Amino acid sequence: MVRTWEQAWHDALYGDVGFYRRPEGPAGHFATSARGPAADVLADALLELARRESLTTIVDVACGRGELLGSLAAQADPSVRLIGVDVVDRPVDLPERVEWLRSPGGTDLPDLGSPERALVLAHEWLDVVPCPVAQADRHGVLRTVLVDEDGTESLGEPLATEDLRWAQSHWPGPHACGDRVEVGRPRDAAFATLVARTGSGLVVAVDYGHTVAARPPAGTLTGFADGSACLPVPDGSCDVTAHVAMDTLGADGLHTQQDLLRGLGVDGTRPPVALARRDPAGYLAALAAASHASALTGPGAGDFLWALRRVG
Repeated sequence: MVRTWEQAWHDALYGDVGFYRRPEGPAGHFATSARGPAADVLADALLELARRESLTTIVDVACGRGELLGSLAAQADPSVRLIGVDVVDRPVDLPERVEWLRSPGGTDLPDLGSPERALVLAHEWLDVVPCPVAQADRHGVLRTVLVDEDGTESLGEPLATEDLRWAQSHWPGPHACGDRVEVGRPRDAAFATLVARTGSGLVVAVDYGHTVAARPPAGTLTGFADGSACLPVPDGSCDVTAHVAMDTLGADGLHTQQDLLRGLGVDGTRPPVALARRDPAGYLAALAAASHASALTGPGAGDFLWALRRVG
């Protein structure tokens, strides 16, 4: 069945047998800053951010199976409220203090209850909010890309008016034949929904992204499965993702993950070798912490963009 990428993408991730509903969860296929061995370091940085902003609730949107929330629960003061949001039922091994809200899927977020003094985190969520994919034909006209379940693509009609208007404003041409545009309008709307459903506090989106000065002419649509990149096939067998136009979200500011986390005290400096002689166990622990901090702030993850929007 041939459909637009936006339609096929949504069903591939959030349909009844979609990728994000699989028993192993995303962590069964790839590690992220929120799910890998560096999650404890990220959790500590988020708690420091909440402390500086006087925030008492942390909401983790699209939290997988709650891996980051587990790290937060182990470190946070009991007075800090923790809420997870995802498309699956509450994981059985989640710490009891963590509240759980089930999302219908994709951008259909549940009512968050307008939390006050909240840090609302969307970590690598917007890149899996499906969006229209367009490609320029030989005349430079942006046409909607259609896709079959096996990943075979074809060009459809010219972009709809609202999507074309977004592209003209935020991903302007001229576009050479074969150039692609991932229309970020649904991502902008998803971020705006988070802002609207937050009573007061700080809404944060963290993702691989780009700004208008450096849009990728070939686009970024790709797949991930079993720890490796793969062709994006919308059949539920793999994650399907595309980088985010972070400068269109209406945030108050953009920061690289490297700069923001270092400002929160995440330091990848190796401990002095002398510590190994005095305290071998302490040295190994400090070395591991430095390694995880470097993983969050070095090339790759350190290039993530953080979009911050204050509410209330």
